[in-house]
Amino acid sequence: MSKRKICVVITARPSYSRVKTVLQAIKEHPDLELQLVVSGSALLDRYGTAVNFIEKDGFEVVSRVFNVLEGENLMSAAKTTGIGILELSTVFNNIKPDIVVTVADRFETMATAVAATYMNIPLAHIQGGEVSGSIDEKVRHSITKLADYHFVASEGSRQRVLKLGEDPEFVFNTGCPSIDIAASVAKDPVLKFEPYEKYGGVGTKPSIGDGYIVVMQHPVTNEYRESRAHIEETLFALKDINKAVLWFWPNVDAGSDGTSTGIRSFREKYQPHHMHFFKNMDGEDFLRLLVNSKCIVGNSSVGIRECAWLGVPAVNIGSRQNGRERGKNVTDVDYSRDQILNAVITCLKNGKAEPSDIYGKGDGGKQIADLLASVPLRFHKTITF
Repeated sequence: MSKRKICVVITARPSYSRVKTVLQAIKEHPDLELQLVVSGSALLDRYGTAVNFIEKDGFEVVSRVFNVLEGENLMSAAKTTGIGILELSTVFNNIKPDIVVTVADRFETMATAVAATYMNIPLAHIQGGEVSGSIDEKVRHSITKLADYHFVASEGSRQRVLKLGEDPEFVFNTGCPSIDIAASVAKDPVLKFEPYEKYGGVGTKPSIGDGYIVVMQHPVTNEYRESRAHIEETLFALKDINKAVLWFWPNVDAGSDGTSTGIRSFREKYQPHHMHFFKNMDGEDFLRLLVNSKCIVGNSSVGIRECAWLGVPAVNIGSRQNGRERGKNVTDVDYSRDQILNAVITCLKNGKAEPSDIYGKGDGGKQIADLLASVPLRFHKTITF
């Protein structure tokens, strides 16, 4: 019997870290053949060239799809999605997968879902059913309605997918595959690399021996005009903090120009001696950096997911993660330098948070691969009640 061909489309830096263990489990499964397609910002240097990490980890990329239109605004996001549909349709026609896998909720993810659906290719969606505070939620729920198989990260997400009318037989709570890596790191949390030597970046190189703070803050697509003002509140909140601050560049979203400009202007004017800025980092290295940090600040879902498992305190800023299920590690604040600073000071004083398995047990990748090998192939469904 021939192997079932599984095409996974990686569109951005976070997408890869979310599904790395899924890719490995598919690659190792005796009944599956991995067809890995990389597109979007995962190919771009300014966002850390995630494809380099993918290939370094031993995965073969069968096709690269360059579809990101410059502009980083709402119109360029829409056009990037359209280009993605055009290009991915050609790729799918050439490689003829049995199932296409799409990840999460970014605008590039929508292109994968639309192309597969119109070509009658069964579609599997990882991380559906979640709630958040931006256009991502519309995209996520739309993909749920296009998808044939649902690999959700929590029980709350599973219930939402069922409420959207999906067949319970094809909705699986596998947990988030990113927890697989977090679980591995938690067993051996020693920081085994020197961040500045291995990943370069810009800025001074403050000592991290006395502890450090990690920052990852992205623009919010429905608040993109305020992205510079939002990032400046965080910059000023941490301007005089007595800890090293390791800051990561934002995603390619509407408003990221404002976020980037705010960071650059702040650096030029204040030349902060305790801040260093990175483009990207290997997923395992990043989690190892996190588990040894004092806290993470910003609005990345890593503070909600992986940091819940690792017990890393997270200061979550603004609306981007509104509605997502939380562990006890999260403190929510507004775009206010005073609120941000006070929350960080509290995290520094209280230390580690209580770990939570709300997003999985650490075996999501294997569960998903086994299901991809066994589910019946289908590309048509009706709403269930």
